[in-house]
Amino acid sequence: MKVNRMDHVSINVNNLSKAKAFFQDIGLEVKAEWEMQGDQLDRIVGLKNVRTSCVALGMPEGQTWIELVKYYTPSDDSDTQQPSPNTLGIRHICFAVEDLEAIVAILKKKGMETFSEIEQYEESYKLCYVRGPEGIILELAEKIG
Repeated sequence: MKVNRMDHVSINVNNLSKAKAFFQDIGLEVKAEWEMQGDQLDRIVGLKNVRTSCVALGMPEGQTWIELVKYYTPSDDSDTQQPSPNTLGIRHICFAVEDLEAIVAILKKKGMETFSEIEQYEESYKLCYVRGPEGIILELAEKIG
C-alpha cells in the first residue's frame, strides 16, 4: 500500500466567483469547471439532494489542484468562519511563489487581509500569511537565492 500523490484540496465556498478570482490573482489557472447532482453524488458525500458547482484551479505544470465547491443543496447557512492560524484543524495552504511583493500588493489592492507584513525567515524564505474570501488562509513563500 502506498500513496502516489496528493490529488486535490477541496474548499467549500458560498461565493464561487470571488474565491475563483482570488486563486487566479496568485497565478493559478482554471483547469476545469462542472456541476454535479444525483444519487451517486449523494452516496459519495453522504448527504441528500446534493447539487454543486465546482472549479478546479492549479499551477500551469502541476498535478495537484484546488477544488472550489459551492453547495446549492443542501446549503450550509452558518456564517463563514474567520479562523486564526492557530485554530485546530486544516488551517492554511502554502504556495511557493515568485515575486511575493507583487502578489501581496495585488491581493491588498483587492481588499485581502494580511496577518503581517512580509517577513524574511533566516536566509531561506520571505513569507506572508493572507486571508482571502470565505476565511481561506494562504501562506505565500518565496525562496531566497
